[in-house]
Amino acid sequence: MSATANPSTNASSNPKEERLKAYLLEKAQDGEMYFKGKFIADDVDLSPKEIGALMVKLRDSATELTVEKWSYTGATTWRIETA
Repeated sequence: MSATANPSTNASSNPKEERLKAYLLEKAQDGEMYFKGKFIADDVDLSPKEIGALMVKLRDSATELTVEKWSYTGATTWRIETA
């Protein structure tokens, strides 16, 4: 019998990604949200570069959020809403 050899492979495998996703879910509760990574970096304790990399991952993996790369003016603007 093989139970789960590595129980933390999915949801909690990347604590930074989970922290960002939780923050975005909270902010998008009332509808869509537009933001630049540099403006939320302090709120989630991540660098804007880390946020950008994680947003690309969340766009493909977060079923609770709709993530769009909205525009680029000095930095990427992201649009999110709950799915």
